[in-house]
Amino acid sequence: MKNLRLEIEYIGANYNGWQKQPGRPTVQQAVEDAVFTITGKKSVIYGSGRTDSGVHALAQVANFKTDSHLSIQQMQRALNSVLPDDITVSKVKKVPLKFHSQYDSKSKIYVYTILNRDYPSAHLKYRTWLVKDALDLDKMKKAADHLLGTHDFKVFAHTGHSVKTTVRTIVNTRLRKKGDIIEFEIEGTGFLKRMVRLIMGTIVHVGKGNITPSDFKQILHNGEKTKYVISAPAAGLTLKKVKY
Repeated sequence: MKNLRLEIEYIGANYNGWQKQPGRPTVQQAVEDAVFTITGKKSVIYGSGRTDSGVHALAQVANFKTDSHLSIQQMQRALNSVLPDDITVSKVKKVPLKFHSQYDSKSKIYVYTILNRDYPSAHLKYRTWLVKDALDLDKMKKAADHLLGTHDFKVFAHTGHSVKTTVRTIVNTRLRKKGDIIEFEIEGTGFLKRMVRLIMGTIVHVGKGNITPSDFKQILHNGEKTKYVISAPAAGLTLKKVKY
């Protein structure tokens, strides 16, 4: 028996997120189906964490145990030969049996991408959020700075969450613009459901001038949702990297 760690790239537009759901297409189910096709045995694929419906990944990490005699290279080629075109296994690595992609992760990096212009893009439609209003990047950066450190992020948690605590730690943020593209990168030791999307939606209100960076800080610390706490579309969000 061996434990294989996968790095998986996927476009989330056709899936109801990572985690298996009865009767709905998910990335986890697609990978488990691919492993079964190759090995003839059912295996549980453990992901580093959930991604929501429509969210993408550049390097989702997952692992599963198998007694297959295929080499690492053969396993990667076999998986990619049977997976859908919008899911790719970019790396396969043998790891210790005790390795768990979720429990051993130290932090995750997400990137949210905005197309900031007054007309859409056919090419980037399912990869970005089109925001037609002018955005003040400096004010957005000041707002994002308030996220650093350990805070109670309940205001940026999905309504009806069932987690024991909404306290999370953000270790780094970065906002940059190149042409019409704005990228917001955020690294944290853990994230709540829709947390990044709710943060992004609220920061865009800062960029539009509807609220100030100080208002954003108050929203975070007060923990009370206002009309400015909105969820950015899933299409703009990508899991960029998982650190171990």
